[in-house]
Amino acid sequence: MAAAPVWSVDPRTGKQREQVAVEATAEEVDTAVRAAHEARASLADRTVRAAFLRTAADRLQAAGDQLVEAADAETALGPVRLTGELTRTCYQLRAFADIVDEGAFLGVVIDHPDDTATPPVPDLRRYKVPLGVVAVYSASNFPFAFSVAGGDTASALAAGCPVVVKAHPDHPALSELVAHVLRTAAAEHGVPAGAVGLVHGFEAGLELIRHPLVAAAGFTGSVRGGRALFDAAAARPVPIPFHGELGSLNPVLVTEAAAAERGEAIGTGLAGSMTLGVGQFCVKPGLVLVPSGAAGDGLVKSLTDAVSDSEAGVLLDHRMRDNFLAGVAERKGLPEVDSPVTPGAGGEHTVSAGFLTVSASALAEEGAHDVLLEECFGPVTVVVRYDDEAEATRVLSRLPGNLTATVHLSAEEAAGQGRGAGILAELTPLAGRVLVNGWPTGVAVAPAQHHGGPYPATTSTSTSVGGTAIERWLRPVVYQGAPEALLPPELRDDNPLGLPRRLNGALEV
Repeated sequence: MAAAPVWSVDPRTGKQREQVAVEATAEEVDTAVRAAHEARASLADRTVRAAFLRTAADRLQAAGDQLVEAADAETALGPVRLTGELTRTCYQLRAFADIVDEGAFLGVVIDHPDDTATPPVPDLRRYKVPLGVVAVYSASNFPFAFSVAGGDTASALAAGCPVVVKAHPDHPALSELVAHVLRTAAAEHGVPAGAVGLVHGFEAGLELIRHPLVAAAGFTGSVRGGRALFDAAAARPVPIPFHGELGSLNPVLVTEAAAAERGEAIGTGLAGSMTLGVGQFCVKPGLVLVPSGAAGDGLVKSLTDAVSDSEAGVLLDHRMRDNFLAGVAERKGLPEVDSPVTPGAGGEHTVSAGFLTVSASALAEEGAHDVLLEECFGPVTVVVRYDDEAEATRVLSRLPGNLTATVHLSAEEAAGQGRGAGILAELTPLAGRVLVNGWPTGVAVAPAQHHGGPYPATTSTSTSVGGTAIERWLRPVVYQGAPEALLPPELRDDNPLGLPRRLNGALEV
């Protein structure tokens, strides 16, 4: 049977643009994984890895016009947004190069023998080594930052792990272009092309997660797709780590004092956040707790005005558009659910933004309204009107894990007067990033960043953004009683590589 063609599709029209490739067979996936496995030695030198990452960033930047044009043709996200995302991606590659140069991620710890300890301590030397080939599953909504050259790939290569990327069907042509740029950069440093593998097709994605030489996987996408891969990773004869970002409601709580103080501004800010990128951000605020009464009414009016003024937009593909319309219709049809601005079809290929409202009492107990506690991908949010703090707390207690949770406080509450600290403590178990008086859309690439959260936000306790994302692809190993001459240079007493380390309990930098 002939392999299925892979088409690049214009989401603005739904029409095929060009055939990019064919879906990979099991044999082709095996070839890609084995090539990546054989490329491990070429990434062993940290100097080579850092140089490769920086060259990759330079080459991506140099090809920016071509890449942005290809990305826009396949995603309709627009040149401004995509140029910014490409810049972020290049910055992230260079940031990981700096992390590789510094070497602290290796976690070097050396304990010399101590016969006086109870029990006695032998010579112990610990550091972290790369896991091996990493399977990377590209996301639809960030064709640069969470795709072929995105955070999973950048952090895996930084750790010394070659990758095989399963391209997302929404941007296959761009995926091929980016993979070519990365391989060109790799060749400049003697790294074989196999260090960055690329495959297309649903079945190829399943073959990839099952391959015995794949040592770990990173995924960003739906709960359904991610959970299927997570289960497959766990069901292997040798299970592997699977870092999946699956879904998030990203709740927002607005206190009564905050609504009274600046309800109009909060409503306008919410509209901007929930419609950003046509509501296709993984940290879009999808459920917002707003107090009942005049202050909350003012916030909702501001939200109504701002959302009504927003323009219809194109989603990443027509399947997502169909799912969005079906999800809105299901939620809108529930009892006690109102639609001040009805989200829906803006045209044959577009959608219009809107929001739904429901009382907190309707969500406080299990029942027909539970679907409102699930992410609906696209430009829609649910405003929950609560009568008192206890009612808001009951709704929050029903929420699954999230990437973010946000609270809007008044100036006095933010200064420590009132329940501000208590609300933060209440939100902390719900999410990996807790915001005060801000909006979750926008995930800075920074050492302190954490982009993850309790399930189903992610399937692990790690992050996919920020410097510590590298930790997903490493494992610790300890050498006991090994002669100095046999030790890797990272663990020798004279520290020839100048690495930060902990020696006999004392931190050396």
